[in-house]
Amino acid sequence: MPAILELSGLTRRYAGLVAVDSVDLAVTPGTIHAIIGPNGAGKTTLFNLISGITPPSEGQIRLLGHTVTDEPAYRRAALGMGRTFQNIRIFAAMTVLENVLTGLAPRFPGGLAAVIALLPSLRRAERSAVARARDVLDRVGLLSKADTPAASLPYGDQRRLEIARALASAPRLILLDEPAAGMNPAETAALALLVRKIRDAGTTVLLVEHDMSFVMNLSDHITVLNFGRRIHDGPPGDVKRDPRVIEAYLGPKVAARLAAQRQTTPGP
Repeated sequence: MPAILELSGLTRRYAGLVAVDSVDLAVTPGTIHAIIGPNGAGKTTLFNLISGITPPSEGQIRLLGHTVTDEPAYRRAALGMGRTFQNIRIFAAMTVLENVLTGLAPRFPGGLAAVIALLPSLRRAERSAVARARDVLDRVGLLSKADTPAASLPYGDQRRLEIARALASAPRLILLDEPAAGMNPAETAALALLVRKIRDAGTTVLLVEHDMSFVMNLSDHITVLNFGRRIHDGPPGDVKRDPRVIEAYLGPKVAARLAAQRQTTPGP
């Protein structure tokens, strides 16, 4: 099956610092693919490269068979990419429904002329957009709060609202940047169910996350970065056994001690 997203030799340099170093990556459609790594590994920089916020120094990005390396973020969104951010970015003074409607703005027809003329097509499009936004809110469990000011939502619901806004444009691929950050265990468990629902409804998920329990229980595939380089790429069960991953998270001394313990521990 062709990859929905392909990265080839993707690199980003900042003067003498290489934040992302020749990363190759392929995301299979219909999966939850996680990118993990210790602090400073280059995960968010990689997300910014993929979504078009940051231009690469080298390499290529292909989305749904289209080369988008030099395309702006809005063009990638039009092709079918959605994204949330590590720091919540909602419109606090707007309602929950209005926030989701902003995710449909790029698909709204007619532009300013249609708004001024109040064309019938614009009114039909507006009704359709509201119906779409309410449907997405129902999917994430926020429909009952559609008319609530976004600022009054608890933290976990604000996270879900940001995901709803990203889903409004019906993306084929959604990028979730640390979606469980700051959540309590109950909120994290609810989020895991939501992410699975998103995948099962046909949207491929690419996520960056620090919560290892969340990642291991949720992901179909995991890529591990360290100092901007890919050091592991495979199913979750293989990650914990990779000595390079253990060293990246725990340091070489602890990794060596754990390896020695495994060698001296008798088998079952």
